[in-house]
Amino acid sequence: FEGKLRQSRPTKTPYYKGTEVSCCVKYVLFGFNIIFWLLGAAFLAVGLWAWAEKGVLSNLSSITDLGGFDPVWLFIVVGGVMFILGFAGCIGALRENTFLLKFFSVFLGLIFFLELTAGILAFVFKDWIKDQLNFFINNNIKAYRDDIDLQNLIDFAQEYWSCCGAHGPEDWNLNIYFNCTDQNPSRERCGVPFSCCIKDPAEDVINTQCGYDVRLKLELERQKYIYTKGCVGQFEKWLQDNLIIVAGIFVGIALLQIFGICLAQNLVSDVKSVKANW
Repeated sequence: FEGKLRQSRPTKTPYYKGTEVSCCVKYVLFGFNIIFWLLGAAFLAVGLWAWAEKGVLSNLSSITDLGGFDPVWLFIVVGGVMFILGFAGCIGALRENTFLLKFFSVFLGLIFFLELTAGILAFVFKDWIKDQLNFFINNNIKAYRDDIDLQNLIDFAQEYWSCCGAHGPEDWNLNIYFNCTDQNPSRERCGVPFSCCIKDPAEDVINTQCGYDVRLKLELERQKYIYTKGCVGQFEKWLQDNLIIVAGIFVGIALLQIFGICLAQNLVSDVKSVKANW
């Protein structure tokens, strides 16, 4: 009878001694990263769609053919980073996987450190950054007609900041379609893109030929038709005028990153404590 009684006794199962994973931390981190994951996927999808439309995916060697900057790279790189981070944080939180959570923390910490370093260097080496921005704009002016996305980006920048070229309209001499040499057969010779033109509020339709031959006019006469200030100076002025807003955005992004790192590390600690007390 004793033997049967011993056999009928329930076996002891392992249990947690007072510690458990915080559901609040776990699902806040999960929600935080699912948004990142979906946004990253959307950015990647837009970037890949843009490349497919331009035929880049069918001819990958054309990625290096563009002389200027391809804006699609922004969507691909930013989307890729957000997708990887979101995946690691989302699955790591949901499955309580310490490897993915640590990867998420380290990767996010590395991005934060790079942003902080870039911000300090930009403040210390302002003149060098200005020269690099000038070089970047002029390099993309040369490739203005080579890529429709680059063309739209330059047009948007010139319209938004009411500027023309890096330092002025004469920078468009760098472009083979707009330069003033006698050998240039283009109708746009000695002109500027329509995004340099001062808009007439009465016009409903954009006049894309408003910049034709405008650089043949005298400086004072040009000012009636086009923006004569360079985009480097206008961008610098815009930064100074909106310094609080720009600083607030960067501080907000930094706080979000720190918040994500803290949540991940907190969850790792909880998982380790539970495993230690198993």
